[in-house]
Amino acid sequence: MVFVLKPNVSKEQTETFMKSWEDKGFSAILSPGTEHTAVCLIGNTANIDMDDVVHTSGIVEYGKRITERYKVAARSVHPDDTVIKVGNAVFDRHHFPVISGPCSVESEEQIIMLARAVKQSGAKILRGGAFKPRSSPYSFQGLGADGLRYLLAAKKDTGLPIVTEIMNQTQLPLFEDVDIIQIGARNMQNFDLLKCAGTAGKPILLKRGPASTIEDLLLSAEYLMVSGCRDVILCERGIRTFETATRNTLDLSSVPLLKQKTHLPVIVDPSHATGIRSLVRPLSHAILAVGADGLMLETHNDPAAALCDGAQSLNLREFDDLMADLKLRSVIERKEV
Repeated sequence: MVFVLKPNVSKEQTETFMKSWEDKGFSAILSPGTEHTAVCLIGNTANIDMDDVVHTSGIVEYGKRITERYKVAARSVHPDDTVIKVGNAVFDRHHFPVISGPCSVESEEQIIMLARAVKQSGAKILRGGAFKPRSSPYSFQGLGADGLRYLLAAKKDTGLPIVTEIMNQTQLPLFEDVDIIQIGARNMQNFDLLKCAGTAGKPILLKRGPASTIEDLLLSAEYLMVSGCRDVILCERGIRTFETATRNTLDLSSVPLLKQKTHLPVIVDPSHATGIRSLVRPLSHAILAVGADGLMLETHNDPAAALCDGAQSLNLREFDDLMADLKLRSVIERKEV
């Protein structure tokens, strides 16, 4: 259930209203917007008389029941787009920030060199895996805490914000200086991790699981949001189907559908979706055209020698050419890359 407040309601009135419901055992979540402010009520609201609340509260314009299983993430609760700013990157319909970097951090020298290169090409955020979830226990697992330290060195050198994946809640103290915490596809429904990460006070990049529905993704975002995180970036990265020609099947239809269902920004990762370098460029154009709020790409200085996912990584020349294409295309789309 959501209560839309009247214009010019004071902060004190809003807090008193929310506390009155919390004292009755409900969770009350504030959802401010440009047009109005709403209070989302979580709990068994079946017996609440909305008309009575409107007439007796003095501050409620109207109330409505939310039919979606996810509440705080629903656009019906928060009609305005959530705009997330990280460094010089803005995730909204008017911008198209590109996140780029290697699948795995391999050394301090490598990640600093890559950070400088992708920044020069126009990337707004540096990605790089320190802790790597791998299907095989014999595959490269990442450099761990050392990889995080190297990422932070690259951040200091270039000024680029960094995003990297957390594997479990015990690692959270290590992520204090990370700008965006990534919840990977394999952990999308690790609910203990979601609840813990939601308390970190940082933007969260949440990747769709390989066998997850759109509602599954939004319910996972809901875990983060009810735990305190309002800045959630959703990432489509392909789902597992019967098709074997690509690593996964990129579900581009999820982008406009998610934009209808939620106010959260939606970005796409074509590198992990396809696993094929030659498909990344054309799909990046499609991702811009379909209305995504950003792009996440893997780049490497020497993809053939990469310790992880070299086959899907662009080399630096390919990334620079793609960024030039996107900047030209963005003039038509009226977005800033």
